Amino acid sequence: MALKPEIRKIVTNVEEIYYEGFAPLEKPLKKCSVAAVIKNPFAGKYVEDLSELTEYGEYLGGYLTNIAAGILGEDQVNSYGKGAIIGEAGELEHGGAILHPKLGAPMRAAIGGGKAIIPSAKKCGSAGTSLDVPLHYKDAAFVRTHYDAMEVRIPDAPKADEIVVALAFTDGGRPHARIGGLTVDQIKGEDGLR
Repeated sequence: MALKPEIRKIVTNVEEIYYEGFAPLEKPLKKCSVAAVIKNPFAGKYVEDLSELTEYGEYLGGYLTNIAAGILGEDQVNSYGKGAIIGEAGELEHGGAILHPKLGAPMRAAIGGGKAIIPSAKKCGSAGTSLDVPLHYKDAAFVRTHYDAMEVRIPDAPKADEIVVALAFTDGGRPHARIGGLTVDQIKGEDGLR
């Protein structure tokens, strides 16, 4: 069982887009981000073994995705992405330890699949720092219609000894996508790319 981090708060943001680029959408697009503000146990010091943060990532992958799936509907998730903002007393690798080794498997399990890599972004910053969490289609990374991002910003986080861990999801592609390339109905879904 994964270690549970000390969570100060959970912040959700939901967008429902009805109109974009001078035209209404045939079906509204819903985008959702769920972020946890957690205590960084390694703030202010260098530690070689970051496995505690890796365990936090495993816990947060399932926990935050279940919140988002409750908002969008588990079978409605089309795109996904992940990100972290590390407070000033931390280091970039702290975000990497949370996001990469173990966060993805419980995230995929909570939405019932996902063959494509989960795009990510991370940076260090102070309270109020914004992060654009990249998004793409969950079963094939090369589906251009779903290349997008969702901004996450929390006015009072991260404090110097905190990390903001954010997951983002959509129930469809970009509004009025029309730049060509692979589309959802053309994917084979074998390798997570096409």
